[in-house]
Amino acid sequence: MLRLRGMPIAHLCVMVAAMFSTVSRPQAPVFVMEQQESSIHFHVKASTKISGKFDKWDASLTFISPEETTGVVEVTIQAASVDTGSGMKNGKLNGKDFFDVEQNPMMTFKSTKFVQTGHNTSEVDGDFMIRGVSNPEKLTLSVSGKGPGTSEIKGTMVFNRKDYGMNKGIQFIKIADHVDVSFHLKGKRVSGPPLVIAR
Repeated sequence: MLRLRGMPIAHLCVMVAAMFSTVSRPQAPVFVMEQQESSIHFHVKASTKISGKFDKWDASLTFISPEETTGVVEVTIQAASVDTGSGMKNGKLNGKDFFDVEQNPMMTFKSTKFVQTGHNTSEVDGDFMIRGVSNPEKLTLSVSGKGPGTSEIKGTMVFNRKDYGMNKGIQFIKIADHVDVSFHLKGKRVSGPPLVIAR
Protein backbone atom coordinates (compact mmCIF):
# COMPACT_ATOMS: atom_id res chain seq x y z
CA MET A 1 0.00 0.00 0.00
CA LEU A 2 1.33 3.45 -0.91
CA ARG A 3 2.23 5.72 2.00
CA LEU A 4 2.83 9.44 2.39
CA ARG A 5 5.25 10.07 5.28
CA GLY A 6 3.99 7.04 7.10
CA MET A 7 0.28 7.52 6.27
CA PRO A 8 -1.38 5.08 3.86
CA ILE A 9 -2.65 6.85 0.73
CA ALA A 10 -6.11 5.29 1.25
CA HIS A 11 -6.42 6.87 4.70
CA LEU A 12 -5.33 10.25 3.32
CA CYS A 13 -7.98 10.09 0.58
CA VAL A 14 -10.70 9.39 3.13
CA MET A 15 -9.61 12.40 5.23
CA VAL A 16 -9.51 14.73 2.21
CA ALA A 17 -12.94 13.57 1.02
CA ALA A 18 -14.40 14.16 4.48
CA MET A 19 -12.91 17.67 4.59
CA PHE A 20 -14.36 18.60 1.19
CA SER A 21 -17.73 17.11 2.14
CA THR A 22 -17.86 19.24 5.29
CA VAL A 23 -16.86 22.40 3.44
CA SER A 24 -19.30 21.94 0.55
CA ARG A 25 -22.31 21.00 2.68
CA PRO A 26 -24.31 24.20 3.28
CA GLN A 27 -25.20 25.13 6.81
CA ALA A 28 -28.89 25.15 7.61
CA PRO A 29 -30.72 27.77 9.70
CA VAL A 30 -31.85 26.56 13.10
CA PHE A 31 -35.01 28.00 14.70
CA VAL A 32 -36.05 27.56 18.33
CA MET A 33 -39.73 28.08 19.20
CA GLU A 34 -40.67 30.32 22.12
CA GLN A 35 -43.74 28.60 23.53
CA GLN A 36 -44.75 31.37 25.91
CA GLU A 37 -45.24 33.66 22.92
CA SER A 38 -46.94 31.03 20.72
CA SER A 39 -50.35 29.39 20.48
CA ILE A 40 -52.39 26.72 18.66
CA HIS A 41 -56.15 27.31 18.29
CA PHE A 42 -59.11 25.56 16.67
CA HIS A 43 -62.66 26.49 15.76
CA VAL A 44 -65.70 24.47 14.66
CA LYS A 45 -68.90 26.01 13.34
CA ALA A 46 -71.71 24.92 15.66
CA SER A 47 -75.02 26.03 17.10
CA THR A 48 -73.07 27.05 20.19
CA LYS A 49 -69.49 28.25 20.33
CA ILE A 50 -66.92 25.47 20.06
CA SER A 51 -63.41 26.87 19.91
CA GLY A 52 -60.34 26.75 22.04
CA LYS A 53 -56.63 26.11 22.27
CA PHE A 54 -54.14 23.46 23.27
CA ASP A 55 -51.91 24.19 26.23
CA LYS A 56 -49.30 21.45 25.77
CA TRP A 57 -47.53 20.94 22.47
CA ASP A 58 -44.17 20.97 20.72
CA ALA A 59 -43.40 22.41 17.30
CA SER A 60 -40.30 22.66 15.17
CA LEU A 61 -39.31 24.23 11.88
CA THR A 62 -36.05 22.85 10.53
CA PHE A 63 -34.21 23.13 7.23
CA ILE A 64 -31.84 20.91 5.32
CA SER A 65 -30.23 23.93 3.66
CA PRO A 66 -30.80 27.71 3.49
CA GLU A 67 -33.40 27.12 0.76
CA GLU A 68 -36.86 27.72 2.21
CA THR A 69 -38.36 24.81 0.26
CA THR A 70 -36.23 22.37 2.29
CA GLY A 71 -38.21 23.21 5.42
CA VAL A 72 -39.79 20.54 7.60
CA VAL A 73 -42.66 21.37 9.96
CA GLU A 74 -43.41 19.03 12.85
CA VAL A 75 -46.12 19.58 15.47
CA THR A 76 -47.03 17.28 18.36
CA ILE A 77 -50.07 18.16 20.50
CA GLN A 78 -51.17 16.57 23.75
CA ALA A 79 -54.87 16.13 23.01
CA ALA A 80 -55.91 16.17 26.68
CA SER A 81 -54.57 19.72 27.02
CA VAL A 82 -57.55 21.07 25.05
CA ASP A 83 -59.07 24.17 26.63
CA THR A 84 -62.42 25.48 25.40
CA GLY A 85 -63.16 27.41 28.56
CA SER A 86 -65.81 24.82 29.46
CA GLY A 87 -65.12 21.69 31.53
CA MET A 88 -68.12 19.97 29.94
CA LYS A 89 -66.90 20.62 26.39
CA ASN A 90 -63.34 19.64 27.29
CA GLY A 91 -64.57 16.35 28.70
CA LYS A 92 -66.69 15.62 25.64
CA LEU A 93 -63.85 16.37 23.23
CA ASN A 94 -61.46 14.17 25.22
CA GLY A 95 -63.92 11.26 25.18
CA LYS A 96 -64.23 8.28 22.82
CA ASP A 97 -66.46 10.09 20.31
CA PHE A 98 -63.82 12.71 19.58
CA PHE A 99 -60.13 12.77 20.58
CA ASP A 100 -60.25 9.51 22.58
CA VAL A 101 -57.27 10.67 24.61
CA GLU A 102 -56.94 7.48 26.67
CA GLN A 103 -56.14 5.43 23.58
CA ASN A 104 -54.62 8.19 21.42
CA PRO A 105 -53.04 10.89 23.58
CA MET A 106 -51.16 12.65 20.76
CA MET A 107 -52.08 14.54 17.61
CA THR A 108 -49.26 15.03 15.12
CA PHE A 109 -48.46 16.80 11.87
CA LYS A 110 -45.29 16.23 9.87
CA SER A 111 -44.71 17.94 6.55
CA THR A 112 -43.77 16.00 3.43
CA LYS A 113 -43.57 18.81 0.86
CA PHE A 114 -42.83 22.52 1.13
CA VAL A 115 -43.82 24.72 -1.84
CA GLN A 116 -43.18 28.46 -1.74
CA THR A 117 -46.16 30.40 -3.12
CA GLY A 118 -45.06 33.96 -2.36
CA HIS A 119 -42.35 36.06 -0.74
CA ASN A 120 -43.44 35.00 2.77
CA THR A 121 -45.98 32.25 2.07
CA SER A 122 -45.84 28.51 1.41
CA GLU A 123 -48.18 25.58 0.99
CA VAL A 124 -47.13 22.63 3.09
CA ASP A 125 -48.34 19.08 2.47
CA GLY A 126 -48.07 16.70 5.38
CA ASP A 127 -49.40 13.74 7.33
CA PHE A 128 -51.90 14.67 10.04
CA MET A 129 -52.87 12.13 12.69
CA ILE A 130 -55.72 12.13 15.24
CA ARG A 131 -57.12 9.11 17.08
CA GLY A 132 -54.44 6.96 15.44
CA VAL A 133 -55.82 7.79 11.97
CA SER A 134 -53.44 9.49 9.55
CA ASN A 135 -54.45 11.40 6.41
CA PRO A 136 -52.66 13.79 4.06
CA GLU A 137 -53.57 17.41 4.73
CA LYS A 138 -52.39 20.80 3.54
CA LEU A 139 -51.60 23.88 5.58
CA THR A 140 -50.92 27.42 4.49
CA LEU A 141 -47.83 28.87 6.12
CA SER A 142 -46.42 32.37 6.35
CA VAL A 143 -43.06 33.24 7.85
CA SER A 144 -42.03 36.82 8.58
CA GLY A 145 -38.89 38.22 10.13
CA LYS A 146 -36.46 35.67 8.70
CA GLY A 147 -33.35 37.49 9.89
CA PRO A 148 -31.31 36.92 13.06
CA GLY A 149 -34.06 38.07 15.43
CA THR A 150 -37.51 36.70 16.22
CA SER A 151 -39.56 35.21 13.39
CA GLU A 152 -43.33 34.84 13.30
CA ILE A 153 -44.75 31.67 11.81
CA LYS A 154 -48.47 31.58 11.11
CA GLY A 155 -50.33 28.60 9.73
CA THR A 156 -53.89 27.53 8.95
CA MET A 157 -55.42 24.18 8.09
CA VAL A 158 -58.96 22.87 7.55
CA PHE A 159 -59.82 19.20 7.94
CA ASN A 160 -62.94 17.06 8.02
CA ARG A 161 -63.39 15.48 11.47
CA LYS A 162 -65.27 12.51 9.99
CA ASP A 163 -62.15 11.50 8.06
CA TYR A 164 -60.68 10.68 11.47
CA GLY A 165 -63.59 8.73 12.90
CA MET A 166 -65.19 11.63 14.76
CA ASN A 167 -68.63 10.94 13.34
CA LYS A 168 -70.83 11.73 16.31
CA GLY A 169 -72.02 15.03 17.71
CA ILE A 170 -72.82 16.53 21.08
CA GLN A 171 -76.36 16.27 22.39
CA PHE A 172 -78.47 19.36 21.62
CA ILE A 173 -75.57 20.95 19.70
CA LYS A 174 -75.33 20.97 15.92
CA ILE A 175 -71.70 20.67 14.80
CA ALA A 176 -70.21 21.19 11.34
CA ASP A 177 -67.88 18.60 9.85
CA HIS A 178 -64.97 20.91 9.11
CA VAL A 179 -62.50 22.06 11.75
CA ASP A 180 -60.33 25.15 11.34
CA VAL A 181 -56.90 25.00 12.97
CA SER A 182 -54.58 27.97 13.29
CA PHE A 183 -51.25 28.43 14.95
CA HIS A 184 -49.11 31.44 15.69
CA LEU A 185 -45.56 30.54 16.58
CA LYS A 186 -42.65 32.77 17.47
CA GLY A 187 -39.21 31.37 16.82
CA LYS A 188 -35.68 32.66 16.89
CA ARG A 189 -32.90 31.75 14.50
CA VAL A 190 -30.14 30.73 16.87
CA SER A 191 -27.57 29.54 14.35
CA GLY A 192 -26.91 29.01 10.67
CA PRO A 193 -27.39 31.43 7.76
CA PRO A 194 -30.63 33.29 6.98
CA LEU A 195 -33.13 31.66 4.66
CA VAL A 196 -32.76 32.17 0.93
CA ILE A 197 -36.01 33.70 -0.34
CA ALA A 198 -37.05 32.89 -3.89
CA ARG A 199 -38.21 35.91 -5.87
